[in-house]
Amino acid sequence: MRVTVNGEPRDIGPATTVEALLGQIGLDARKVAVERNREIVPKSAYGATPLAEGDKLEVVHFIGGGAPSTAEDGWEVGGRRYASRLLVGTGKYKDFEETARAIEASGAEIVTVAVRRVNLSDPKQPMLVDYVSPKKYTYLPNTAGCYSADEAVRTLRLAREAGGWDLVKLEVLGDQKTLYPNMPETLAAAADLIKDGFKVMVYCSDDPIQAKRLEEMGCVAIMPLGSLIGSGLGILNPVNIRLIKESAKVPVLVDAGVGTASDAAVAMELGCDGVLMNTAIAQAKDPIRMARAMKLAVEAGRLSYLAGRMPKKLYADPSSPLAGLI
Repeated sequence: MRVTVNGEPRDIGPATTVEALLGQIGLDARKVAVERNREIVPKSAYGATPLAEGDKLEVVHFIGGGAPSTAEDGWEVGGRRYASRLLVGTGKYKDFEETARAIEASGAEIVTVAVRRVNLSDPKQPMLVDYVSPKKYTYLPNTAGCYSADEAVRTLRLAREAGGWDLVKLEVLGDQKTLYPNMPETLAAAADLIKDGFKVMVYCSDDPIQAKRLEEMGCVAIMPLGSLIGSGLGILNPVNIRLIKESAKVPVLVDAGVGTASDAAVAMELGCDGVLMNTAIAQAKDPIRMARAMKLAVEAGRLSYLAGRMPKKLYADPSSPLAGLI
């Protein structure tokens, strides 16, 4: 009997179950999620789900976790409280060891992770979870690489089955050149996910009207882009970001475009609740130092916002008193 697993044909016995197949491949059933003919197979049913000729299976790996923080100036999303306002991605590093060191240096408590097929040719290959502990960090599954609402919803349903977490980051891209959000598809996916019980943090354009609509639908955080993903161009439209923040009742986080520490500080000085970044750290010449710089920049920007900047003036105003001048 022949089935297809992660796009690869595989011959199996006539009475093989999902559980037996995972065992033959050498996978730990606790660390993966399985989709059979586009329907998720509950972990409790692996042993009682026989496979049939022509079945198509997707086996992905993901696991999440994290502990809430009680910091005085913390922020809350999806019913959980965090101290760090810096969220970081886990891609583009040279290896998992560097990933772990950079995340540690950043002080982040939430890390985004992509859901990908398990490598069937090497099921014992190290996974992110082996280096970045889900007991220490909250894993935030995202839909990076999805270009339709259907792809995004399907991906996050698999992620929930694998890790059990319902706090997710939704992004539906418009094209490969700009990676700009496809807002109609984003809205459609958000509606389906919210209806399905997910707590959706959503990557979106820096359009205050679209952002408000996503909030009113029930998204738990709005994440307008600062500039194009991976561009390092910084915050190109601070006015719109500020407008989004002023009207929102849920957290607003700048997502995408941050290139250096000053960009992160600007985002925080606009009043944003946090910043999400990946490339700015992972592709720096020294990712560990840059992670530390970003941590300090986010903290400095937040303090600056809380302190309230001095008013801008058209003319000079001496710092030293003029009384008693010699």
